[in-house]
Amino acid sequence: MNEAVFKESLSELDTSSLVDKVEAKLVELLQQRKLHVGDAIPKEIELASLLGVSRTVIREALLRLRVMGLIESKKKKGAVITSPDVFGILSKSMNPHILNQDTLREMFEIRLVLEIGMADFIFQRITPEDVVKLKEIVSQEPPATEQHLFNIEHEILFHGKLYEITGNATLKKFQGMLLPIFDYVHNSGLLKKQLQPKRYVSHKGLVDIIENGSPEMFRNAMRNHLENHFARLFD
Repeated sequence: MNEAVFKESLSELDTSSLVDKVEAKLVELLQQRKLHVGDAIPKEIELASLLGVSRTVIREALLRLRVMGLIESKKKKGAVITSPDVFGILSKSMNPHILNQDTLREMFEIRLVLEIGMADFIFQRITPEDVVKLKEIVSQEPPATEQHLFNIEHEILFHGKLYEITGNATLKKFQGMLLPIFDYVHNSGLLKKQLQPKRYVSHKGLVDIIENGSPEMFRNAMRNHLENHFARLFD
């Protein structure tokens, strides 16, 4: 590598490092000024002066914030704070084929925690129409589902409806991203060898508890429903 090329590569490296720092400083500055969604941020020239860098570096850092969905351009206002589509951004990196094994395992565990913890929201917000829909979903499943360890189609329909019943749109979006990872990890060699399936609380059993039981009963039943998954993590 000749000297000119070497200096150019060093310059590119330094610029990248500087933009990283300025990006972090910009986020810190916006937080310090307690700006809210819709508020205009300082102009490029002011930011360059405040941070002691060129407008080129500021422009690159602002571009990153735009890509992240933290700011957007508005006519007559310039760049303003916006509410990012967190899950839209996250979904781009939630491909099980590009995540490492530790991350995949932890995502698998997150879904187990969420489904046990949603009991109170379900009991607070469920309607008679929701119960009818859950029973309809269960009626389409094969018999003896208490002995089926996992079926992605059944999981999406039944558990997806549970997430919907919680009334938490963010939780529902997260579930949509977690299920493919759950399916991938379940069928991969990442967890311990599949155990001999035991009888556990079926989807029908969960619906019965929703109709006649309590949040605490539902939490215990959901834990039992997911027992074989926990066994592959801990035993």
